[in-house]
Amino acid sequence: MPKKDTFRVVSRNSDGTLLIRDYPNCDPLMQQHTQVGVDDCSTDLELRGMPIFRGLIGPIPEGKTIVRYETPEVFETITKEWGSTKPRRRSRRATADKEPVEAGAGTSDT
Repeated sequence: MPKKDTFRVVSRNSDGTLLIRDYPNCDPLMQQHTQVGVDDCSTDLELRGMPIFRGLIGPIPEGKTIVRYETPEVFETITKEWGSTKPRRRSRRATADKEPVEAGAGTSDT
């Protein structure tokens, strides 16, 4: 299993655009944020033991080698966008011109 070696923080700029910062380890995050715990229940086993920071949502798996943290505003916006997208409906193939076969058709009783 590849090691999670990039720590990504996603926040929002004052103009509304997403600001993505990547760090090679969690040391800069430890200096900027207060650690309030460690993840102990993620289904991605690589995230277990990763720090949980006050004011950030995460850790969230992103790809094979990235640990993602988001500000609450970004998390809420992205979650709403994700939840509002409708799955594309697939249409069934038309099978016109075929008539249903009845039970017993084609057998003779004589």
